[in-house]
Amino acid sequence: MGRGPRYRVVFRRRRANLTDYKMRKAMILSGMPRLVVRFSLKYVYVQLTEASMSGDRILASACSKELEKFGWRASYGNTSAAYLTGLLLGKRVLAIGVEDAILDIGLRKPSAGARVFAVLKGVIDAGLKVPCDERVLPSEERIKGEHIASYAGKISEEDQQRYRRQFSQYLSRGLDTERLTDHFDHVRDNVLSAVGGDR
Repeated sequence: MGRGPRYRVVFRRRRANLTDYKMRKAMILSGMPRLVVRFSLKYVYVQLTEASMSGDRILASACSKELEKFGWRASYGNTSAAYLTGLLLGKRVLAIGVEDAILDIGLRKPSAGARVFAVLKGVIDAGLKVPCDERVLPSEERIKGEHIASYAGKISEEDQQRYRRQFSQYLSRGLDTERLTDHFDHVRDNVLSAVGGDR
């Protein structure tokens, strides 16, 4: 532990590895709303926030659990769900008249093609302007879940018992995993046709 009259205790949230205050200050000084992306073990959470002296104010939000309203029956935490959640938030943000934002991924280390950038692509496809390098965005094939459908088809041919065990969540919801891309297209159309992201 540091000692002496010049020693300054690090902020509690920085000590707990929850907030990078230097980055947060830079984002606040930009004067633009922040697109905040966070993940739990099961869901994707996206919020558009703006800073004020009394704390952050949430302008719009979306959770991948809400995709159920639009017919989504696959996982709520995969890349496809992340994209659709971003698309849903983008629709809601445009409905309240906001057109620009900056991405806030917290302390998560950026990795090209990661779920956080799937959310970003969904928001951008909805029409919101968020500065980014397009090389970090996941491919259309990965967003639509083609890799999952292909893998499911391979496992189904090799071992039906393993297939039913590994994709039990999908099957219990009545979803044919090998047709995941068609299901994704259907749900994306439902989200895009919704007014302000709501039915």
